[in-house]
Amino acid sequence: MGFSTDAIHAGQKPDLETGAVMTPIYMTSTYVQEEIGVHKGYEYGRTHNLTRAALEQNIAALEKGKYGIAFASGLAAIQALMNLVKAGDHVVVSNNVYGGTYRLMELIIKDYGIDFSWVDAMDLDNIKNAVKDNTKIVYIETPTNPMLNLTDINAVSSYCKEKGLISIVDNTFMSPYFQRPLELGADVVIHSSTKYLNGHSDVIGGMVVTSDDKIYERLKYIQNAAGAVPSPFDCWLTLRATKTLAVRMKQHNENAMEIAKYLESASFVEKVIYPGLENHPQHELAKTQMTGFGGMVSVDFGNEEKARNFAKRVKVFTLAESLGGVESLVCHPASMTHASVPKADREAMGLTDSLIRLSVGIEDIEDLIEDIKQAIS
Repeated sequence: MGFSTDAIHAGQKPDLETGAVMTPIYMTSTYVQEEIGVHKGYEYGRTHNLTRAALEQNIAALEKGKYGIAFASGLAAIQALMNLVKAGDHVVVSNNVYGGTYRLMELIIKDYGIDFSWVDAMDLDNIKNAVKDNTKIVYIETPTNPMLNLTDINAVSSYCKEKGLISIVDNTFMSPYFQRPLELGADVVIHSSTKYLNGHSDVIGGMVVTSDDKIYERLKYIQNAAGAVPSPFDCWLTLRATKTLAVRMKQHNENAMEIAKYLESASFVEKVIYPGLENHPQHELAKTQMTGFGGMVSVDFGNEEKARNFAKRVKVFTLAESLGGVESLVCHPASMTHASVPKADREAMGLTDSLIRLSVGIEDIEDLIEDIKQAIS
């Protein structure tokens, strides 16, 4: 089936009891058992929920994977993935990941005896040089947040298979509409489903997809044992949202490209970062492993005061954390999403105090560009 057809139908079928076309919200914590040990395959709401199962199957189909495992947040999904390793193990991570990922790994999980190496994953050699005898996972985010650096997924995945490592790709920024890491060889794909998968800024969630039976069995066990599961209602909202994922992503991409081109020619910005621009240093890689360039644009104004004034004066754009919603958002990563990353580390990767991240929504492009003009004037 095509992407849009799967987005609308995969994992879903009419309710057997009523014939309802939409998947019901199964708001139940437990299930009746006919007698001890005899039930219909459902015992407890944390372990089994039909609404959640429908969402998991839906996203797995979109990522071309066998299994989906849903979590209460993207960070809960990362926490579950880090349970694939144990004390004494080592994980290689691309250095410009979401600030919450850095905080969870470096400031919490590290205390469990797991070692992390942070590398510039744009160069495969940096990953190879960081791998040790006790390395178990290579975790990459591509494009990165917010510098929009790219990693060659196929090259990293091939290397991981050669070395017996688990390759994990955070695909939040692209969504499976524009990029499918499993098809490029990755073992695991992770999403903050809060972002583009849901796309309406009204749900917190996380999703992991894999085709590896052993990884799935372990993660499914962790999902139940640790219990960080999303509510049935949140699953239903996200399942509703994926039906329009294709049309939303097309418009995000179209609007972001127009804004990136406009800003590229503007005198009031120092640098525009967008994989769809030919001056992006990895534009050719973007065209190879992505079918679109997404809705995220980063802009360095060259001056922190100018950046702050811009964020303060926009009217159609909204100053807020998060991304991927239908509405356009402005974020100041240094003080918001990446505040937990040491300043020296931020600046080393180009994440300056004058950098603004735009999550370009699906409003009329004329209104978005006019908003940028009035804010900067």
